[in-house]
Amino acid sequence: MTGIEKVKRRTFDIIQIGNKTDFASTLFDYVISFLIVTSIVVTFLQTFEELEFLHPSLFTIELITIIVFLFEYILRLWTAGYLYEDLKPAKAVCKYIVSFYGIVDLLTIVSFFIPVIFTNGFVALRMLRVVRIMRLFKLNATYDAFNVITDVLNDKKDQIISSIFIITVLLLASSMCMYSLEHDAQPDNFKNGFSGIWWSVSTMLTVGYGDIYPITIGGRIMAIIISFLGVGIVAIPTGIISAGFVEHYTRMKTGNYSHKNSEFVVLDVPNGHSFIGKKINELKLPEGLYLAVVIRGEDTLTPYSELVIKQYDSLLLASTSNRRVHSDIEEVKLHTNHPWIGKKIKELDISRQIFIIMIRRKDRVVKPEGNTGLLEDDVIVLLDKR
Repeated sequence: MTGIEKVKRRTFDIIQIGNKTDFASTLFDYVISFLIVTSIVVTFLQTFEELEFLHPSLFTIELITIIVFLFEYILRLWTAGYLYEDLKPAKAVCKYIVSFYGIVDLLTIVSFFIPVIFTNGFVALRMLRVVRIMRLFKLNATYDAFNVITDVLNDKKDQIISSIFIITVLLLASSMCMYSLEHDAQPDNFKNGFSGIWWSVSTMLTVGYGDIYPITIGGRIMAIIISFLGVGIVAIPTGIISAGFVEHYTRMKTGNYSHKNSEFVVLDVPNGHSFIGKKINELKLPEGLYLAVVIRGEDTLTPYSELVIKQYDSLLLASTSNRRVHSDIEEVKLHTNHPWIGKKIKELDISRQIFIIMIRRKDRVVKPEGNTGLLEDDVIVLLDKR
């Protein structure tokens, strides 16, 4: 690896999702997070006419944060090859540009420069500055706890979509009923079906704007029914999401991942491992295995799809199979006179492409290390990368 490649690799390690064991990476995350919050606060303060005397200073602060964001964006483009190691450098850069966080980064920068360049006739484009609030999504990538929200929404998306469909049907049905009941009595307020939709939304969501309301007896009876239905129906998505959070945290605390009769193996990620830099959803695990937990230093991380694997992580893999999981993963039991008995792992004459990922010793699991001695009746779980 050349000097430039070493610098690029180190830069990638620093600017990616924080690693508490790496001081530079942690410091970078805190600095970027601080600048994100600062940028949003500055944008908010610029809306106060009373603080007009501070606007030059606020603009300077804003310019500094944008320059830092621009520099960060360039670094991410430069190191995109390590983020997408299976792609060529040019394709990796393009993939990052069109990725969600790549678009957020770009809009963050563009939203500042467009109003500055086009000062006349493009005032409306200054609203693009609000896009900078999307930088808060970068906090999701930096701090694992924020990704719980994404995981819960993904887990419950079918139920949420179903509830939204029910709400939409109720809105349309109530709007047409109210239009039929009230159009003749107040044609100016209930001109068409859309007027009924506005009333339905303001009623069901308890906005209570009051610009349109029923005056006929039938309309008021319908309004009472719709109001009661609205309280229950609109609360459904909230209940689904709340239940999702409870299930998620229960799963994290109890280790229950809804797989019965699972057996676990530990896979360490040493220097040069092919998993380094890949997201969870990019891992190609052997058939029959799923990733239960990522152990990073003293932290235990829930494996959400965007979590990036780092060097020296330990992956807790689980399988519903009792014995052989895949042709590349197998078990070897050390019976009497087996040549490995009494030897340390580092003393074994095995291929560098074969990894010992777990040792079962009677009723407990032993994490394999170089100085771990092997005993009779041990069960060795091997991963053959060949």
